[in-house]
Amino acid sequence: MSQGGVIDGLRFARAAMEQRGRVGIEQMSRLARMQCLTEGLEYRLSGGRASNGRPCLRVSVRGEVCLPCQRCLGPVPLAIAVDSELQLAESVREIAGADDDIDRVLASRSMDVGQLVEDEVILALPMVPRHEACPRTE
Repeated sequence: MSQGGVIDGLRFARAAMEQRGRVGIEQMSRLARMQCLTEGLEYRLSGGRASNGRPCLRVSVRGEVCLPCQRCLGPVPLAIAVDSELQLAESVREIAGADDDIDRVLASRSMDVGQLVEDEVILALPMVPRHEACPRTE
């Protein structure tokens, strides 16, 4: 699996850079602690400007994960298809003071790509993963 590495968020966005890759569960510790399984998730990260002119990162993630069913504990396969735009904020105060529905993330010179991908996947997961109807076990 290729690791996403680290980017300088504002430089990446302002230069409209792009990065593609694949991250495995070994790079997503929070998902691993949730007993999530995956053969890997494909991602695309691109920098640019949001409609309001602010620098942003666009995160796209595709793949499949399996989480334990909260009823029967069997594996629940979940398709992941995430397309997010994250406006880059230069301070925590800017994020806290925002009075809108724009998704923001604190820009830094060392933004972990794997963590950005993992954040978006966690947000896309159901609060309580479960089968529609649990399979019968003998």
